[in-house]
Amino acid sequence: MIAITREVSAGFAACELSFVTRSPIDVARARMQHRAYEAALRALGCVVESMVQQPRLADSVFVEDTAIVFDELAVMTRPGAESRRAEVASVAEALGRHRPLRWMQAPGTLDGGDVLRIGHVIHVGASARSNAEGAEQLRGFVAEHGYSVRRVPMRDCLHLKSAVTALDDETVLLQPRWVDRGQFADYRIIEVDDTEEHAANVLRVGDGLLMPDNFPRTRQRLLDAGYRVGTVDVSELQKAEGAVTCCSLLLA
Repeated sequence: MIAITREVSAGFAACELSFVTRSPIDVARARMQHRAYEAALRALGCVVESMVQQPRLADSVFVEDTAIVFDELAVMTRPGAESRRAEVASVAEALGRHRPLRWMQAPGTLDGGDVLRIGHVIHVGASARSNAEGAEQLRGFVAEHGYSVRRVPMRDCLHLKSAVTALDDETVLLQPRWVDRGQFADYRIIEVDDTEEHAANVLRVGDGLLMPDNFPRTRQRLLDAGYRVGTVDVSELQKAEGAVTCCSLLLA
């Protein structure tokens, strides 16, 4: 498996924020944490292809938002925050070595953090960053490959994958305050611990899971359910409304 990542920007402290209160970010520490994240990906069997930082693009470490990767192609998104649209071209250059590319056009907007693919079903969060036109364009790109697309209502968080991620093709980890359980009634649901509001963002890599290290109660729920769960410290990245899915694009 290949993981495409990007170094933390020198301008990281000027990141976009929607639901997190701004607090001082230690960029040097964020870079150290990001290197440890890449090491964790390698330990899970990934070949990491790291792009150089973009100092004028504060959020550019969060490469997930710029593309949706499938076995057959990659869709380059049009991020909902205008400040992030300049990130897409360099990610396209990296992805173009591995996949045919399709490009989303205005007025569509879509952040990769709003796209949860489970098998051939694509769940798209109806967030402030991803509009109905973006979801329709995505449907048009992937329908011929057998994928279906459905929009999912959500609330009080930035992206759908802040509220729910897939643990395998039958099970999701869900924060019921931000997305209704009924939207994922077709899956087995494990809820985050009530005291760990942001714990639903977990990265699935092969048969392993990677999650932030500051959610021990939710991690224990996953261990009790039989999952292999590694942890990383991403506390500085969390100050920028990021977590573990945001920082890589995975290609099988």
